[in-house]
Amino acid sequence: MKEEKKGEESIRVEGRRGGGGGAVEVGRLFFSCAARPLEKLEVKSKRVGMAEELCFFTKDALVIKPPKKSPLVLRMIVLAFSMVFGVYICSICLRQSSIRDQTRLASVQIVKQRCPNPRVSPSEIPFVHYPVPTTYGRNECACTPVRFFAILSMQRSGSGWFETFLNSHINVSSNGEIFSAKERRSNMTAIAATLDKVYNLDWLSSAAKNECTAAVGFKWMLNQGLMEHHEEIVKYLNRRGVSLIFLFRKNLLRRMVSVVANSHDRFAKQLNGTHKSHVHSKDEAAILARYKPVINTAFLISDLKKTQKWVADALDHFKSTRHIILYYEDLVSNHTKLIDVQDFLIVPHRKLVSRQVKIHTKPLSEQIENWDDVYNALNTTVYRSFLNADYQL
Repeated sequence: MKEEKKGEESIRVEGRRGGGGGAVEVGRLFFSCAARPLEKLEVKSKRVGMAEELCFFTKDALVIKPPKKSPLVLRMIVLAFSMVFGVYICSICLRQSSIRDQTRLASVQIVKQRCPNPRVSPSEIPFVHYPVPTTYGRNECACTPVRFFAILSMQRSGSGWFETFLNSHINVSSNGEIFSAKERRSNMTAIAATLDKVYNLDWLSSAAKNECTAAVGFKWMLNQGLMEHHEEIVKYLNRRGVSLIFLFRKNLLRRMVSVVANSHDRFAKQLNGTHKSHVHSKDEAAILARYKPVINTAFLISDLKKTQKWVADALDHFKSTRHIILYYEDLVSNHTKLIDVQDFLIVPHRKLVSRQVKIHTKPLSEQIENWDDVYNALNTTVYRSFLNADYQL
């Protein structure tokens, strides 16, 4: 009887309590029920049977929680999973980029196959290009081969006049002195970036044509970073397949007269208060030609030697490039030289014209203020030929 009372008390306590206290009583009830003899449980009352069922339900429902895993282990598992997942994503990205590169290469090969040019000899292939501008699409001109060129010259050597001839060709674009801006020639990186923009046909200027461009280039003066970085520039020109057109003057004394007169007009501004390096009318040319410069004979010979060495060094530095050498005097007296230039650039022959008018057309004796001093300084030297007329105007 005492055992029955104890069981009933445990059951009543379980019915009244909940939460954490109930869990304690369930444990007590389980152990008290397990300790009873089986034969006594069979003869108990209905209430005892209910208690017995409760004992067995509690026994089956009892869950023993497994011990908690260490947080360090969980973190290591998450880290390992993240690393594996990251490697998988990177492999997918690399695979997709390689597929894109292969597709781009295949498309370039297809374009080249669609643009056959049987007229190009094997030796000319390195100098034939099919640029793809980023600022516009060439579309119908995509299969027009383009030659890259640069005009290497010195100020007042006829390069501006020569360039107007080239730009009169419907398939040639020459973009002027692009390196007159110092920031574009400050170092080789800036020079290469500027050259890339020109040869990718992304340099927009008045030289742009509506027709398909077959030759693109610009003027480059020797004192515009060309000589300072000549080694790197030669490598770039040969790598990109750029052809050079050297343009100089034979008569360096005439060039000196033009340099001094142009420098004077920068300050005098003789044409209605404006300075013009090139003119397009005979009237303007006559006004500028009125000024007769005074040549400093004390430095005349040394200046001529310096200019000659400057030209010789340029020809030597860039002799490994594909090039042609022109002289201003030959262009003036023999216009067939322009045909040679078109053949060099491998563009269709066209009649080339220029609207520029020559400024100094008179003999040097009428254009130099201190002519007698100049004549005496050069008459007995290797520069004596500069005193005489060397071409017909």
